[in-house]
Amino acid sequence: MDKIKLGIIGAGRIGRVHAESVTFHIPDAEVAAVADPFITEESKKFFNNLGVKEVFKDYKDILAKKEIDAVLICSSTDTHAKITIEAAKAGKDIFCEKPIDLDIGRIKETLKAVKEAGVKFQIGFNRRFDRNFSALKKSVVDGKVGDVHIVKITSRDPAPPPVAYIKVSGGLFCDMMIHDFDLAGYLSGSEVVEVFASGAVLVDPAIGKAGDIDTAIVTLKFANGAIGVIDNSRQAVYGYDQRAEVFGSKGCAAVENEKPSTNKISNKDAVCEEKPLYFFLERYMQAYAAEVGEFVSAIKNGKDVPVGGDAGLASVVIAKAAMKSLKENRPVKISEME
Repeated sequence: MDKIKLGIIGAGRIGRVHAESVTFHIPDAEVAAVADPFITEESKKFFNNLGVKEVFKDYKDILAKKEIDAVLICSSTDTHAKITIEAAKAGKDIFCEKPIDLDIGRIKETLKAVKEAGVKFQIGFNRRFDRNFSALKKSVVDGKVGDVHIVKITSRDPAPPPVAYIKVSGGLFCDMMIHDFDLAGYLSGSEVVEVFASGAVLVDPAIGKAGDIDTAIVTLKFANGAIGVIDNSRQAVYGYDQRAEVFGSKGCAAVENEKPSTNKISNKDAVCEEKPLYFFLERYMQAYAAEVGEFVSAIKNGKDVPVGGDAGLASVVIAKAAMKSLKENRPVKISEME
C-alpha cells in the first residue's frame, strides 16, 4: 500500500505539530494538503517547506479530493463536530483533536454519523501515548500494583492562557482537566461513576470574571471500586507539572516530570536539579507523533484505532459532571448526565 495521504484542517499550533510529526516521524504517511480560513503567507511557507503541495482556505477542498485518505481535524473546538460529520460523509478516516464538542447531544450525533459512514475515528488524547504514562499503564496491566486502589494525577500549566481564550475554552474541566479524566480511566482500567469537584480562582482574578476557575481538585469513584484524585492549576511557576501515581494491593507505580537533563548538583548548600520542561509542546512531542502513527497504522492495517469516539464522549460527560458538582457543591453520579 502507498503512503497514507493526510489532509490537515486547521493550520494553528497543533496543526503544525502534527504536520511536523508526520513529515519527520511517520514514514507510512504524508501531509498532502492543509486548510485554514485564516491561513497566512508565513503559514503557507511553513507547510510548503515540509513538502505540503496544496494549501487551501476552505476545508471542503480537502474533503473533495478523492486521493486524500484521512483528515486530522485541528481547528477550533466549535468546528470539530461539523467537520467530523462532513468528513465521515465524504468517506475520510478521521483523527480529531479533543473535545469533539462541548454539547453531549452533539457528540452523540457526531458518533452516530461516523458509525453510519463506517470510517475510522480517533480522538487526540495524546497522553495515553506518552512514554511515561504508557509505562505506568503497563505496570498496572502486568499486575505489578495488584488491584488498583488509588489513582493520583497532577497536571499544572506553567502560565494561564489569555482570558480571551478562557472565554471560549469551555472552562477548566472541559479544556484542561479533560485530558486527566481520560488518563484516569486509562490508568485505572475502569469507568468513572462519580465525581466531586472543588475549585477556586487563585491565579488570576480575570479568569474568575470570565466565569471560570484556575485551580481545582476533583475526586473520582470508579466502577471497579477504586478512587482517584486529580489536581489542576493554571500556573505552576516552576514549569509544566505532569505526574501520576497508581497505588494498589501489591504496591505503587509512579511517573515524574520530564526535565531537560538528569543533571543533579549536590554540594554543602543544597541538592539542585533542573526544572520540568516548560510546556506541552516540549513535554509531549513524542506522544503527538506516536498517536498519529497509531492512527496511520490502523488505516494501513485495517485495525481499530486505539482511542475511539466513546472515549471522547466519556471525557466530556465527566467534565460536565464536574461542572455540575462544582456548581451544586455535591458529588454527582455520571448516570445523572445521561
